[in-house]
Amino acid sequence: MLNEIEFQAGPIQGAESLKIEMTPLTVFVGPNNSGKSKSLSEIFQLIREPMHTPLVVKNISIDENVAEDLYNSNRYLRSVRPGEYINEGMKLIEKIVEYENINITLYDQNKPEYFRVLNKRQNSDLAVYLSLFCLKLDGQSRLNLINQQPAGDLLEPPRNSISYLFSNDEKRKILREIVFEAFGKYLVVDPTLTGNFRYRLSATAPENDALEKGLTRESIEFHRNAHQVTEASDGVKAFIGTLSTLIAGDPVLTLIDEPEAFLHPSLAMKLGKDIARIVNDNKDGLKKQVIVSTHSANFIMGCIQGGANINIVRLTYDYENATARVLKREQLTPLMRNPLLRSVGVLNALFYSAVIVTEADADRAFYQEINERLLEAKDRRGIEGCLFLNAQNKQTVWDIVGPLRKLGIPACGIVDLDAFNYTGGEFNKLLENCHIPPIMYSSLRIHKASLLEAFRKIKENDGKNFKTEGGIDLLKADEKDACAAFISTLAEYGAFIVPRGELEAWLTSLDVPRSKHVWLKEIFVAMGEDPTANSYVKPANGDVWNFIATISTWVKNNNKKGIPA
Repeated sequence: MLNEIEFQAGPIQGAESLKIEMTPLTVFVGPNNSGKSKSLSEIFQLIREPMHTPLVVKNISIDENVAEDLYNSNRYLRSVRPGEYINEGMKLIEKIVEYENINITLYDQNKPEYFRVLNKRQNSDLAVYLSLFCLKLDGQSRLNLINQQPAGDLLEPPRNSISYLFSNDEKRKILREIVFEAFGKYLVVDPTLTGNFRYRLSATAPENDALEKGLTRESIEFHRNAHQVTEASDGVKAFIGTLSTLIAGDPVLTLIDEPEAFLHPSLAMKLGKDIARIVNDNKDGLKKQVIVSTHSANFIMGCIQGGANINIVRLTYDYENATARVLKREQLTPLMRNPLLRSVGVLNALFYSAVIVTEADADRAFYQEINERLLEAKDRRGIEGCLFLNAQNKQTVWDIVGPLRKLGIPACGIVDLDAFNYTGGEFNKLLENCHIPPIMYSSLRIHKASLLEAFRKIKENDGKNFKTEGGIDLLKADEKDACAAFISTLAEYGAFIVPRGELEAWLTSLDVPRSKHVWLKEIFVAMGEDPTANSYVKPANGDVWNFIATISTWVKNNNKKGIPA
């Protein structure tokens, strides 16, 4: 139905607004309050009320050929009832949408200009008619889809999805197979409540269509032994409701808000995969489109694995500035297949405002706790909506940062001072994945080599390890200034080096032994867990609190360096 969606924002501040050509499946991702659900509502409003003024979506382009086909299908056409009057050359349309009986009149003629004005927002009646082919599903409406529905006149075309499934054995069996894979039960349509159809879950499959659809004693007993879906959990109801509508419903455009709601992560992944496969199936000749807003990495993985032609759009909003960026399948696939990236759950970064990657799990736990205490104290140095991930070592930090930067996600890395020991290739990885301009590479390499030599001389002359016994404070005054400048330059691009040397050099006033095997446990004990206790460590000036502040400054900078356009 849609050719194109244009957003108000672009991929970075100051860029042109994002336009995407529509695919069968489009998924909106992003942090909380980024405009995902709002976009769905605005798209629906723009179809039904062309003069609506949106906030996130700037404009939509409707496929005039699809509009013409739907118009000529005479779907929902009804005859004039006794006592009614319509002008000559008009036709009556009627459909119940969310318990509202919508009646409109359309010109009963097929003129090309009738559809050309559609995208000029000059044909409100036709726009309302097209909206009848759109369905917006939220949590509650998905649950309602499995309620019993009137059977209607079986000699007439089906008026709801359950009736359609009852009349279409092939579609019913497709849905039954999907439901069995998910829950180990067989979905059947029960006609035994006279005049109504209802869904049931059976422990055994019906031997034949006649047993399921008949009203014989055997059929009645078969359905008696099955359980009504209305008695199942919300997850089961939402799963069946969503897929039954996509398989058997008549919407050409379906908008689904948080389809993963009520679902276990594994079911969310399966739902994504099944939705992708369904929209790829064009056997009916209908160009169906599905637009989804999600907060589930598992659902995204399922969509990609399902093989659909898919758009993934990441939206962000920080109460002042917004962005909209298309994420390509080839950019996301490595996040699912690479063992390192998959093992740390890097795909979850799609739903956070920022990501901090550390060398190891102990680093991640400590820095995350520091940030939590800053946020708890409502300290502006804290970073809202930040995901903390850990790599395997200082070399692999940038293997995680790099792919996220390409997706437009503000991902930064924290490494200890021994990052000065990076080999040429390892340092290149930092430079490239942080998108530092290549023209700076040579000077940074020379700068790094000179500082490393200064640290080595300290080891030779004084026997001190710069990582564990003083950090940059071991350097002479001019060397220390040069080292601070080097660290500051990298920080401008989201690469943060611990100036004190290592993780265990923070909060030394708590007098915790610096043994790596016990330090994290002991530092957490010393910091306390009860915010009301006098011994509870709260944010203060300096130390690790200000180190996090430098990261916060980079994250919150709308013109931050190191994020590709």
